[in-house]
Amino acid sequence: MASNTISDNGAILRDARTRYARRAQDGAHGAFEAETKSSGKTPRAEVEVGRAAAPADVAEILGQEAGAEVVVRARRMFSDSRLVQLCDTYIPTFVAEAAPSVEQLDTGEGGIISRMAEAGLAQADVTEDIDQRPATAEQAEALGVEAGALLLTITHVGRTSEGKVVEVSVHTLGPGWTLRYGVPLA
Repeated sequence: MASNTISDNGAILRDARTRYARRAQDGAHGAFEAETKSSGKTPRAEVEVGRAAAPADVAEILGQEAGAEVVVRARRMFSDSRLVQLCDTYIPTFVAEAAPSVEQLDTGEGGIISRMAEAGLAQADVTEDIDQRPATAEQAEALGVEAGALLLTITHVGRTSEGKVVEVSVHTLGPGWTLRYGVPLA
């Protein structure tokens, strides 16, 4: 099956058919690191971790009241020296209590999805909604676009086999991305 690639001209193919299964490939600390390394590029992430109130839309997905405290992992993700995406991950506190390493800057091989699985909270189902949203002033400055420019946004929701939501990640992609998904017909 195809893998994720980042071409020499900077075009990024994010192949959802393979990315999560390969999140620990060659010791990678998550899917982005694995896919970037497999393209011959150097991944880097600037990470801030803390607790904060969940935005209302995220709280709703998590099945929590607006303003409920969650763990927030805010990341700026680079391919070589180029910032290619911003990603805010929201994790319910019950997950952080079961898998405390999700609150560390370095979550180890396989990233937070692997830490959750080790704690008995394996993601069995993932949905990703893709839409376009106008860039905020902060996003525009970081990603080198005009404020208000439409950017692709992926809202990733990870659920356990019991249907508990254990992660909501909002990926804001810089220019040059292609997203690929497969649909089984049988």
